[in-house]
Amino acid sequence: MTSATPTTTVVPRPRPRQDASTGSYHALSAQVRDAGLLDRTPTFYVGLLVVLGLALGGLVTGFVLLGDSWLQLLIAGGLGLVLTQFAFVAHEASHRQVLRSGPANDRLGRVLANGVVGISHSWWMSKHSRHHANPNKIGKDPDIEMDTISFLPQSAATRTGFLAALTRVQGWAFFPLLLLEGLNLHATSVRSLLETTPGKRRFDRATVLELGILAVRLSVYVAVLFWFLPVGLAFAFLGVQLGVFGVYMGASFAPNHKGMAIIPEDSRLDFLSKQVLTSRNISGGTWMSMLMGGLNYQIEHHLFPSMPRPHLLRARRLVRAHCAERGVPYTETTLVRSYAIVVRYLNEVGLSARDPFDCPMVQRFRSV
Repeated sequence: MTSATPTTTVVPRPRPRQDASTGSYHALSAQVRDAGLLDRTPTFYVGLLVVLGLALGGLVTGFVLLGDSWLQLLIAGGLGLVLTQFAFVAHEASHRQVLRSGPANDRLGRVLANGVVGISHSWWMSKHSRHHANPNKIGKDPDIEMDTISFLPQSAATRTGFLAALTRVQGWAFFPLLLLEGLNLHATSVRSLLETTPGKRRFDRATVLELGILAVRLSVYVAVLFWFLPVGLAFAFLGVQLGVFGVYMGASFAPNHKGMAIIPEDSRLDFLSKQVLTSRNISGGTWMSMLMGGLNYQIEHHLFPSMPRPHLLRARRLVRAHCAERGVPYTETTLVRSYAIVVRYLNEVGLSARDPFDCPMVQRFRSV
């Protein structure tokens, strides 16, 4: 077991033993398939959705019974947690992990993403599919494109003004900024559906349907809050729920690739190396899998995106042995250690936003 250290070092040209991994993925895939690890487990997901449905119903009941009380903020926090768990299942349905039929998975993903969580299923599918095809590859992976946070030194170097100051400390600011990620996910979902892209009619049937579901989901939710609660409490409830949702989502997805190897735009790697070298697992077993929706087995998830959550632990044993045999580094660490790696990596990237004429020693003596 190895733990990654923050680095922006690019992936080197594969060594001879790594070259052999080009065809070895097929052998690994055959092992996984023969072990039945790609078989669907609908009973697990039905049970999970029943539990989540009961939890959501309990929160709604508590909301009604509490009325005008600041204890509603506990309900808001619980709602943020439960909605994130629903988002995990929507993510799995998008990968067709849940049900045996592809169209049935798609329908489930749309219902959960748009109708329950309140984010665009089509936007998520487009973005996430591109990420899976080229994780941590410059110019290909949307998850490392410049946003409020800069994930590449060349992106950080272009920052000016307030954003440059923020970028210099972005590692420390990363988790506090996740408090706004819930709001960002809702806003981005709506904006993406309203944008015109090449080859897409602006208001085709699917877009209109998705916009309609999102509009109902978001507007009814906000209307209920402000109808049943005083204005100040309603705003507080909304802030806590969105904050918990954003932090939980971001803290579950961030450890997977941040601080792992960055692949240059013109590089070519075989599928197994590309997925394993850029992904990080989180130790903790079944409990961590429930907490992170199976995202703790990121390496196995990237190698076999349609594998159901209950099979990822068994697949991990096969993948680790396969990687060890072929000399492909397999990275796994604890959740806390992964967060430290993410913070350190983002701070190192943020140094590129520093003014080249700003001498640290001069600044030190000026402060004295």
